[in-house]
Amino acid sequence: MSGLTPFVLAVLTLLAVPGPTNTLMAAAGASRGVVRSLPFLAGELGGYFIAIMFWTEVVGAAANSQPLVPVVAKFVAAAFLIWSAWKLWSAGRRADLPQRGITLSRVFATTLVNPKGLVFAFAIFPQVGFGARLPYLGVFAVLVVVTAIGWMTLGMVAERSSRGWLTSARVERVTGVVLVVFAVVLVVQTVEGLIG
Repeated sequence: MSGLTPFVLAVLTLLAVPGPTNTLMAAAGASRGVVRSLPFLAGELGGYFIAIMFWTEVVGAAANSQPLVPVVAKFVAAAFLIWSAWKLWSAGRRADLPQRGITLSRVFATTLVNPKGLVFAFAIFPQVGFGARLPYLGVFAVLVVVTAIGWMTLGMVAERSSRGWLTSARVERVTGVVLVVFAVVLVVQTVEGLIG
C-alpha cells in the first residue's frame, strides 16, 4: 500500500476491529481504569513491532521456499490464544489484581501472535526495505496508542455503566471466550487455505 493517507486509514480500520489485543485492552480498562492500564501500551507496541518485522523479514523470506512456514506459525498463534484464554478464565476466580490474568507479558505475547500482525506486514505496510519502513512504523505507533486508549476507555465506561453486573472477573472470562473464538477462526481459515 503506497501513500500515507491510505496507510493511516487502513491501519485505523484494522486496529479498530475487535481482536485479541483490543479485547485485553478493553478488559484492562474495565478492571484497572485507563491510567493504570497505560503500561500495557508497551506490550502492544513491542508485540506488533516484533510481529511485523518477523512476518516481513523472516517468514516472508522463508515462505518463498517453504510454503508451510506461515501455516505452522498460524497454528502456533492459535494455540497461544487458547492457552491465554484458559489463563484469563482461571484468573477470573481471583480477587486480587496482581494475580489477575491481564499482564504486560500477556498483552505482549497476545499481540505478538495476533493475526492482525500478518495483515499489517503483508497487506498494509508498503513492501519496502527496513529503512524506508521506519516512518511508517512511527505513524503506526501513534495510531496503536490512540486506538488502545480508546479500547481501554470503552472497557472502563462499560464497567462503570453496569456496576454489579460487569465485574472484572466476568470481563476476563468473556475475554477468554473471545480469544478462543479468534483462535478457532484462525485455525478454520488456515485449514481452508490448505484445502482450497
